Amino acid sequence: MIEPTVLLTYVIIVLGFVFIPGPATLLTVTRATSSGAKAGIATGAGIAVGDVIHTLLAVLGLSAIIATSAVLFNVIKYLGAAYLIYLGVKALLARSNLAGIKIPPVTPGTAFKQAVYAELLNPKTALFFLSFLPQFVQPENGMVFLQLIILGLIFVALGLISTVVFAVSAGALGDYLRKNPAVVKWQNKVVGLIFVSLGVRLALQEK
Repeated sequence: MIEPTVLLTYVIIVLGFVFIPGPATLLTVTRATSSGAKAGIATGAGIAVGDVIHTLLAVLGLSAIIATSAVLFNVIKYLGAAYLIYLGVKALLARSNLAGIKIPPVTPGTAFKQAVYAELLNPKTALFFLSFLPQFVQPENGMVFLQLIILGLIFVALGLISTVVFAVSAGALGDYLRKNPAVVKWQNKVVGLIFVSLGVRLALQEK
């Protein structure tokens, strides 16, 4: 249905997108570094699930509603920003690892759910899928909705591969860093600041 040359071009462009560090990568690396590779991989999986839903929204035309409604766009944007800032503040307020008390890491299940919510509540992602995927659709080849789904799933698969690579690498680094008491003491603060920064960044974004 999709010409091989078009598909190859799409894959090359997407690889450039997913392996250039962005908010999704930062979210994954932060979780992997602070809570281990499994939490990082779970974060990547959560982002992938969110992107699958964004693909379906684009196919169904619901993302177009977000694109045309400034109110809806801002509501989703501020909900997403508030959620990220909430996670950041929660980490900032967590008790530091004083007197050798071990701070429990975020579980993979929790990391997965948080990543799904964070990705779904990012209207920029919805608009990205709405504007990017159709550029590679060939209506003359028929079944436009199926082409959109295929393109979206390819994006999700490549994105998941990239986040797993980053998660495993960051997880190994995190295991080493967490052996340092000073790093353990401040890791929640660093994680909190990163999440708050991502939330503020999202809140300040325009269409």
